[in-house]
Amino acid sequence: MKGYVLASAGEGKGETIFQELRIRFAEAVKRNQAEGLLFSGGLDSALVAAQAKDCRAISVGLESYGEDGYYADTVAKLLKLEYYHKTVKIEEAIATIPEVIRILRSFDPAIPNDVTVYLGLRYAKGLGIGSMMTGDGGDELFAGYDFMLKMKDLEQYMSRMHSTMQFSSNKIGEALGIHIKQPFLDKDFVEFSQGINLDLKIRREDEKTWGKWMLRKAFEGVLPEEILWQSKRPLEYGSGMTEMRKIVAAKVSDEEFEEERRKSPIKFWNKEHFYYYRIYSQVVGEIPAPERGQKTCECCGAGMDQRAFHCRVCGGVTEWRRT
Repeated sequence: MKGYVLASAGEGKGETIFQELRIRFAEAVKRNQAEGLLFSGGLDSALVAAQAKDCRAISVGLESYGEDGYYADTVAKLLKLEYYHKTVKIEEAIATIPEVIRILRSFDPAIPNDVTVYLGLRYAKGLGIGSMMTGDGGDELFAGYDFMLKMKDLEQYMSRMHSTMQFSSNKIGEALGIHIKQPFLDKDFVEFSQGINLDLKIRREDEKTWGKWMLRKAFEGVLPEEILWQSKRPLEYGSGMTEMRKIVAAKVSDEEFEEERRKSPIKFWNKEHFYYYRIYSQVVGEIPAPERGQKTCECCGAGMDQRAFHCRVCGGVTEWRRT
């Protein structure tokens, strides 16, 4: 299943790999069917929605912020989904931060993304939904992140990333009593996607370099172009939760932040990072020391898997180097 290449159109093999991708993804969704879908209207969740049967699509947005509402509404109407949108006030979003940090045992600055997941799954639970699909893994398997587009040694990076990747939806789902299903992370589909050549995942078209190029091309005709060829929107931006960053940062004074930076061994990125840590210290406690066989995070001192680039406690990122 290794080393797929795109043949010329004249040989008739280019469409074959696209067709195989469509078939294998449909099978992965069928094997991971759930009652509901955490739905942003982004490419990955839209593809899951297009293949899923009789599920309720759930999206979350922060008051007047974010773009996901438009995309989610567009896809929901096109696919005739049973669609629910939860509008959240900023105070409600901020009030969930301690619970999210407690569940994840982390003060990673990605907390606004995790708050979106938490609120969506909590809303689904209130609707009586016991299992939820997500689009987790699409960016990791098909090179959907912007930083990947110009990265050296991307193939090696992705290989190591695949061996350590975890998603907050699993822990949050477990805490809420909701079973999480992730079609992109279906074992057979992961094996298939890892065998696809990188030049089918990242390719230049219409004077722009696209991640997830093959996913977009394979599902032309299934979803409209504005959905297939939309740019990557981090969950926090699409949901509007990025606005929360400004508010929580303002809860820490300059003097308090500077004093903490001087006395703490933790390398805080900014006031927002310290705000999350302050809550972490209250609801979780001490940062766990490295265990045997682990390496030490340079940012907070926590233990990390030797293969990992990302510290799950503080969000610190180890610079990728050729090994």
